[in-house]
Amino acid sequence: MLEQALKSQVTALFGNLKSEYTLKVEVAEDHSSKNDLVTLLEDVASTSDKVTLDVQNGEGLSLRIVKDNQPSNIVFRAVPTGHEFTTLLMAVLNLEGLGKNLPDDGVTAKIKSISEKVVINSYISLTCTNCPEVVQALNVMAILNPNIEHNIIDGGINKEEVEKLGIQAVPTVLANGEQFHVGRASLGELLAKLESTVETKVDPAHVIEKEYDVVVVGGGPAGVASAVYSARKGFKVAVVAGVIGGQVKETVGIENMISITKTTGAELTANLYSHLKDYSIDILENRMVENVEVVDGYKKVTTSMGEVFTTPSLIIATGASWRKLGVPGETEYIGSGVAFCTHCDAPYFKNKKVVVVGGGNSGLEAAIDLSAIASEVTVLEFMDTLKGDQVLQDKVNALPNVTVVKNAATSEVIGDGKQVTALQYKDRATEEIKSIKTDGVFVQIGLKANSDVFKEIVKTNRMGEIEIDAHCRTNQPGIYAAGDVSIVPYKQIVIAMGEGSKAALSSFEDSIKNLQTVNAQELELA
Repeated sequence: MLEQALKSQVTALFGNLKSEYTLKVEVAEDHSSKNDLVTLLEDVASTSDKVTLDVQNGEGLSLRIVKDNQPSNIVFRAVPTGHEFTTLLMAVLNLEGLGKNLPDDGVTAKIKSISEKVVINSYISLTCTNCPEVVQALNVMAILNPNIEHNIIDGGINKEEVEKLGIQAVPTVLANGEQFHVGRASLGELLAKLESTVETKVDPAHVIEKEYDVVVVGGGPAGVASAVYSARKGFKVAVVAGVIGGQVKETVGIENMISITKTTGAELTANLYSHLKDYSIDILENRMVENVEVVDGYKKVTTSMGEVFTTPSLIIATGASWRKLGVPGETEYIGSGVAFCTHCDAPYFKNKKVVVVGGGNSGLEAAIDLSAIASEVTVLEFMDTLKGDQVLQDKVNALPNVTVVKNAATSEVIGDGKQVTALQYKDRATEEIKSIKTDGVFVQIGLKANSDVFKEIVKTNRMGEIEIDAHCRTNQPGIYAAGDVSIVPYKQIVIAMGEGSKAALSSFEDSIKNLQTVNAQELELA
């Protein structure tokens, strides 16, 4: 089942294994996927003398990884091919204590603080590009905390279960039977959500406090550029981020990076991380900034891990995130008809009716993608004209199963308690309330600046973007903003990188002039 080249790669990955691993399979004799699973795992086991396969009769289909005769808390109810083959390999490596995805001590302590027994079920698709990150993060939690069990469930071979639960998006994650997450997420985001739903017992150890010359908040192109430029000036630098890559990780194809004709979000993210590792930069992932205050000119940054970082120079590069409609029913039906990623969730709407809200480039691209899968696609645009590029408009207009409705203000997502059944909107020209029967709603209305936690210390515009001057300086001395979180026009990767570099250079210039720790009033009088 595995090509020889791939077998060689697995052999190299498993070359450092010290423990003994058993891939324990329980499967019904007549299960349609039995041969596929057994053949795959035979190939995997053949790559290392530390890995063996044990196949037993059972109900359904499951694979549990056993380390040194001790069953782990990771169970695959799937044939881990496609994107999830990497997940299988990473699970073994993580159990061995290997892998770049293992968190630092601060995050590890948080995971271990979960004191309640919790069973997590992740419903995934083998073609989903968002699923592996979520599944691998939850596997790490199950490895680090014996109170957590994680089941990875492929909706393709567990259709009855998926239909019974009304799941229409992947990944959908349940904790002790209750849905607590849908869609892409980092380890830090999942941990925060899990902490809010189960009991935790926090270790009363002292708060971690550190001082840096520069703290960069955000791990996207702007944040990485800021950190690299700052480190090259000899500064002690920390990057605080949910995940390195930011929105870039969700981009499938990138064809406008000058000098690089084509790349992917995953490849660019790997390159960003690699560039950071070339310098003595503290990379603090899986964290959110919860509070920022300025004390005697110094910025004190408190994270979701309870750490406090003090710095004279703070660079905000937190980017932007998908906007939501903010209408009744939207939140309630996320994962049950309301979706944001066509690449991952479109297959669930094969031969069904869907609505795309948004007539910009992202909305038109979503409509084009969905037209090949759904029976009918309706695009709702708030304005009286579409905002997307003309080439996309022409393509949408040529599709027989796509209808465009303009002057439409979405007012409510309607469902039957389990899944979406309709979408209500107001015709802005006639004020008439109308309804469209639909099985799914894809929200594509742009991005929102991730600036909420900073609004008390820096000025923002009505869109929430941080106001900066031509040098990326905010109104607060020693605080800079770069990339999509700022007012800089044209939210593009190359622009974000340039702005991040500019912010770091401005920070360096201000440090020479001792301007970073003065207060705004003193600066005006100077």
